[in-house]
Amino acid sequence: MPKAWVYILKCSDGSYYVGSTMSLKKRLAEHQNGEGSEWTKMRLPVELVFSQEMPDKNQTYLLEQQIKKWSRAKKEALINGKWDLLKYLAKKPRFRK
Repeated sequence: MPKAWVYILKCSDGSYYVGSTMSLKKRLAEHQNGEGSEWTKMRLPVELVFSQEMPDKNQTYLLEQQIKKWSRAKKEALINGKWDLLKYLAKKPRFRK
């Protein structure tokens, strides 16, 4: 079964780019060469700060779309492996205690 990846890049301006691919190494090279997305092309260089192998491309795409909607704080909790903070940030603000 082919591998699929969801990944997060940190751009030179400090912003994050979330993507998915079947070939992580190739896609990272495309981003670094300005052939990736319009977003990263204008914010080079980029740095891979998170990647997760997934069982199939459909699940990978769904996770990518989910992460794209997350706040910066939630993305950074994922990047830093702070699972308790990630769980806390997943709650609606009025339920965070």
